[in-house]
Amino acid sequence: MKAAILVKSKKPLVVDEVKLPNKLHYGQVQVKIYYSGICGAQINEIDAVKGKDKFLPHLLGHEGSGIVEKIGTGVKNVQPGDHVVLHWRKSSGIQSATPKYYWKNKEINAGWVTTFNEKSIISENRLTKIPINFDLKTAALFGCSVTSGFGAVNNDAKVKIGQSVVVIGLGGMGLNISYASSLVSAYPIIGIDVLKNKLKISKKFGVTHGILYQKNLQEKISKILNGKLPDVVFETTGKHKLMEKAYEITPNNGKTVYVGVPDKKISIYSLPLAFDKSLAVSHGGDSKPDEDIPRYVRLIENKKIRLNKLITHEFSLKDINKALKLFRSGKAGRILINLQR
Repeated sequence: MKAAILVKSKKPLVVDEVKLPNKLHYGQVQVKIYYSGICGAQINEIDAVKGKDKFLPHLLGHEGSGIVEKIGTGVKNVQPGDHVVLHWRKSSGIQSATPKYYWKNKEINAGWVTTFNEKSIISENRLTKIPINFDLKTAALFGCSVTSGFGAVNNDAKVKIGQSVVVIGLGGMGLNISYASSLVSAYPIIGIDVLKNKLKISKKFGVTHGILYQKNLQEKISKILNGKLPDVVFETTGKHKLMEKAYEITPNNGKTVYVGVPDKKISIYSLPLAFDKSLAVSHGGDSKPDEDIPRYVRLIENKKIRLNKLITHEFSLKDINKALKLFRSGKAGRILINLQR
């Protein structure tokens, strides 16, 4: 099978033939991958933002959809033929050993879930079954961006009806946060980005007021809120200056939620946290995939929400480096890799 391999940090991925393990171990599931999302987490892995990558070479990707081909001993949640979402957050089921693939006759590392490969060995607790007639393209969004974005609103921020919300960074995560905020009737929802096209796209996902990032940001927000500051501020980019700005524009009775992975250490004045100001760091929106995904499926099936419009581009696996370049540009919504094209 073909897979995209991270061979050297800060270098393009290598698309090449990779051999699957000879057998499935306890709790493992073999899945034919149809679609994979691209997340900022993969960019961070490629760029080695956490330091030297001791696992090179290795496979990548942590959100996708596919069809179960085989199951190992002990697996009860899925059967061959089931359609599934692949997600990085733990769910019910067995946490298996990580699989060992082979590239050029040598072992290659992989985690409990990888999705930049045509077939993948997945830990049972990183899979959630979905209806067989549900669109696999839309389902791939449930692996990270939707569950994390919706979870940030519902679980981390606990946004209430009528609360004012600011979302800094309108990529895939920011759009999902905006959309989820609109579903709980937050108002206004102020979206902030450096790209005009992102502000335009965001209006389809609940953003009521768009602001092009600028120095007098607090003044612009305050004007929209009739002299007040927002109840909740989400920061999705992980840029340290923007993380500090998000905390700064949060009032002393408001809440800041950090969703992006920080690129550097940040400096904030912590005294207000001893009183009514609060700060949360989101870890996948504290989502529970086996509970959340069936609810989102039901909402889509009953036309209560529409997520397919989040997807703006689709690439084949051989063009994955082009997809990553587009992702870095910030000029796309959600980008999918079609593993069967």
